[in-house]
Amino acid sequence: MIYLKKIFQKESKIFYLLNSSVCFCIFLLALRMQITQKLFYGFLIWNLFLAVVPYLITVYLSNTSKLKKLELFFGFSIWLAFLPNAPYIVTDFVHLKLSTYNIIYLDILMVLLFAINGLVFFYLSFINMLKLIEPYFSKKIISLIAFLILFLTSFGVYLGRFLRYNSWEILSNPNVLFNDIWLMFTLPLEHKEAWSFTLYFGLFLIFGYSIIKHVIALKKS
Repeated sequence: MIYLKKIFQKESKIFYLLNSSVCFCIFLLALRMQITQKLFYGFLIWNLFLAVVPYLITVYLSNTSKLKKLELFFGFSIWLAFLPNAPYIVTDFVHLKLSTYNIIYLDILMVLLFAINGLVFFYLSFINMLKLIEPYFSKKIISLIAFLILFLTSFGVYLGRFLRYNSWEILSNPNVLFNDIWLMFTLPLEHKEAWSFTLYFGLFLIFGYSIIKHVIALKKS
């Protein structure tokens, strides 16, 4: 408990901003439920919770004194498995087709804010992890790892949105999951949708990361 308190004190400013943003998202969702008297879009809360998990993993690892390589590798593996859940919320825009005309503007704003929060948690987590592995690799290797992670994340989002896989199925249902992945790699022409989505969404994540890197560089200069 004392350890968690120290982490909260160290990260208090960012925690406050993130908490305020998340609370506003939940407020909009509650408002929609009150207006429509329906629980639809309630899944956004669960999706946002899953988006927070990889960020909390990197916060924990970043505040662990004398972090061992094995601990970092184990934490990295869990983090990578959960990472696609953060930008996944962007794909929840597909549900807008079910919105009615009188509520569509609220739905767009609500899903947009949830998606932005997911992306914020994603990039904060991503940057934290790159800092954690930075001492072990050269700058060129770090850049290569960063691009690889972004495209793996994009591929993970595809698996979640279109094939409906969850992060924990790596352990609970690995045979079916890895068989589908194997087929996509060995028969790429039969899975053009998978690779086109991975490419486009990966470029989207890279574009966002490039903007954040330039903003950080300008702030330091």
